[in-house]
Amino acid sequence: MQKPSPETNRKQRNIALWLLVGSAAMLALSFASVPLYRAFCAATGFGGTPQKAQIQAAATKPGVRHLTVRFDSNVARDLPWRFEPEVSKRSLRTGETTTVYYKVSNLSDHETSGQAAYNVSPDQAGAFFVKVACFCFEEKRLGPHETAEWPVVFYLDPALEKEESMARVEEVTLSYSFFPTKASARGVDAGKPKG
Repeated sequence: MQKPSPETNRKQRNIALWLLVGSAAMLALSFASVPLYRAFCAATGFGGTPQKAQIQAAATKPGVRHLTVRFDSNVARDLPWRFEPEVSKRSLRTGETTTVYYKVSNLSDHETSGQAAYNVSPDQAGAFFVKVACFCFEEKRLGPHETAEWPVVFYLDPALEKEESMARVEEVTLSYSFFPTKASARGVDAGKPKG
């Protein structure tokens, strides 16, 4: 049996190195895909993801159209919260900054925490639904039987009036779903009797 030449050994090392680098890159991309997808949706409004704006960037020139915004709220089964908007819907003019409050109550005997996921429907409205302030950008904690009111400040971008896909849309729904965070899951486990 012939011993491989130095040239063959070098080629095999190069192939192994490229395979290792490719595998590492694929692993890195798999971890980065979720945050990159979220960033893409937040930047473009893809999939009904509302836009986020700074207070100074709020609409300054009102539009002409009036639309109805409905408010939907949901809580995961394993988070002992009651969560509901102060109003079920509101009619507003494009460009008009509006504040709506959501009331939330912890129904358990221990501190819990959750974070909201949100969506706008129809999907094409997400690019024009601009949130200025929202409780959904951070983890929220509630003490035992604590109740709070959390605001959402938003406007519908008047640019939607020029968008053909929005021409027949008269109603937009903002939907929130609260899920327990890891801290909340630890609290629930700590509150359960052992055995």
